[in-house]
Parts: sequence; structure tokens; C-alpha cells
Amino acid sequence: MTVDDILYLGERAMFLTLLISAPMLLSGMVVGLIVSILQSVTQIQEVTLSFVPKIVAVMVVFVLFMPWMSSLLTNYIRELFTSFPAMVRP
Repeated sequence: MTVDDILYLGERAMFLTLLISAPMLLSGMVVGLIVSILQSVTQIQEVTLSFVPKIVAVMVVFVLFMPWMSSLLTNYIRELFTSFPAMVRP
């Protein structure tokens, strides 16, 4: 296994982590922004008001995107396991 192989695997793992977490992070950010705008317009400054919509949005997006996320992860693991013999050879 060369340094290039290790760097490639690390790069793919980090990119996959970013890709898998992006839908949930973006939905939480969008819902948080909308709730913040509504709070500033209505002048309701309740701190806990923003948490419940964000949690619900993240859970809904998690359930909706779970097949896509699991297929990405499965493909990466399959590629990783099939490339092991070629990487281990001296």
C-alpha cells in the first residue's frame, strides 16, 4: 500500500462524509434561517422555539435521504473491499 493509496482512501472518505451529511446540515440551516426570520419579524425571542422545527426537519430529511446515503456508503465500502488485494501486494 503506497502513500497515494492511503491519501486516495482518506480523500474519498472525507468527501463521502461531507456528501452524506450535507442534506441534513442544509435542511437544519434553512429551517433555522426561516425560524430566525420569523422570530425577528414577530419579535418572539424564545430561544427554544428554533430547536423543535430544526430537529423535525433534520429527522424528515434523514428518513427521506437514507436510501441514497446508504447506497453511497455501500458503494464506497464495496470499492474499498475489492481494492484491498491490489493495495496489499508489495
